[in-house]
Amino acid sequence: MLVAGIGNLFLGDDGFGPEVVRRLAADPGPPLPPGVRIVDYGIRGMHLAYDLLDGYDALVLVDAYPGGGPPGELTVLRIGPDDLGTGEFDAHGMNPVAVLANLHQLGGTLPLTHLVGCTPAGVDEGIGLGEAVAAAVPRAVSAVRELIRRLPAAGAAPSSEPDPALTSAPDRPRRS
Repeated sequence: MLVAGIGNLFLGDDGFGPEVVRRLAADPGPPLPPGVRIVDYGIRGMHLAYDLLDGYDALVLVDAYPGGGPPGELTVLRIGPDDLGTGEFDAHGMNPVAVLANLHQLGGTLPLTHLVGCTPAGVDEGIGLGEAVAAAVPRAVSAVRELIRRLPAAGAAPSSEPDPALTSAPDRPRRS
């Protein structure tokens, strides 16, 4: 399983993904199962695409996600090929949809994929997460840990519907 932090830490809340995977890697909680790899990809889309060619069974993307809710709201989605459409792949940038949609052109296949996303307050130039998004980081670490725990048994067909068991607003704890 690959856990991929996505985002530009120089654009405020867009640095959510890298911060979550950094915290997950340093988390003193129970050790992650063997075979789980945690990587901060930042804006290196080509690096993510090539790593996915190694044949992961599951992918968890962690990224800012403009889900339409209040800043700091977490959304967990299962993503399948039909959810991706097409996107122009930029070897020098990071558009996760384009990376995943074009994976087949490199000879790869989309693994079972989930997104742990957080609604940003702003992605203006600047280093550091806003208050609402920073407060969501520990909940996101918990959501990723829950996905890691559940995914081996989660062979259900992909869906772009939010996973209600893992989605939470900034002012209430994650439902379980």
